[in-house]
Amino acid sequence: MGVLTMAVALFAAAGAVETAQAATAPVRPFGGFAAAGVVPLTHGHSHNDYERRLPLSDALARGFTSVEVDVVLLGGQLRVGHDWVQALAGGHTLRSLYLDPLADWVERNGGTVFGPGGPALTLLVDVKSEARSSWRALEGVLAGYADMLTRFTPDGVEPGAVTVIVSGNRAPDLLAAESERLTALDGRMVDLAGADPAPVDLVPMISERWGALFRWNGTGRMPPAELDRLRALVEAAHAQGRSIRFYETPDRTAAARENVWRAELAAGVDLLNIDDLTAGQAFLLAEPAG
Repeated sequence: MGVLTMAVALFAAAGAVETAQAATAPVRPFGGFAAAGVVPLTHGHSHNDYERRLPLSDALARGFTSVEVDVVLLGGQLRVGHDWVQALAGGHTLRSLYLDPLADWVERNGGTVFGPGGPALTLLVDVKSEARSSWRALEGVLAGYADMLTRFTPDGVEPGAVTVIVSGNRAPDLLAAESERLTALDGRMVDLAGADPAPVDLVPMISERWGALFRWNGTGRMPPAELDRLRALVEAAHAQGRSIRFYETPDRTAAARENVWRAELAAGVDLLNIDDLTAGQAFLLAEPAG
């Protein structure tokens, strides 16, 4: 636990900073994919999926079981984008770019995303606007898609084809006060070290910026002390029944990127933060998980 406490302290001192990214090409709507020929990649997370030319389609066709979309509450609508400028310019909403296509696909695919027996899809909604009003708007929108969504109730978790996790600007007190929800929270490292941790059904996943905890950039071997820290964090998350993910992992070169991915898998990290879907798919198909 000493290593875990030290890691949490390092995070608190670092301060996470996220860099806005602008979409560089027009997107095309989701048109389904050949689920029968797809190998689901349970460690694959499509970072900033909405910025791809084929949002949702590219990730699902390659088997990625987690996708991330930034949203901004504007005029009562959850618009897709890292900030209000991008959200207005893009012209897409969470409903039009993700929820409607997913609902149609799940209905046509027997109530699943990846076919019978396949895993659920995690939809990580990264809120960039004010937390409380955005969450209320999100729950309101999701109510229209409840049939395909994982539901969190006093009796437990009722799995659905799609599980929605709220990241970014969050309102933990609002979610905790709801007896029934269609969303859960993306936690932070500080959530692992408290004497009274949040319930797993409220915070099923932990995410943190790689550079807040590690200096290793993927060159050479991971320093033993940092490897011990990584393992301790993974063990702590798993001991509490939570999954764990690191974002902004090093990717200056393909070799460094894959070295980091390999170290994460060996340590038991649940989701790899992947920008290059082609490279990520090839790596995950070839590399055995730890």
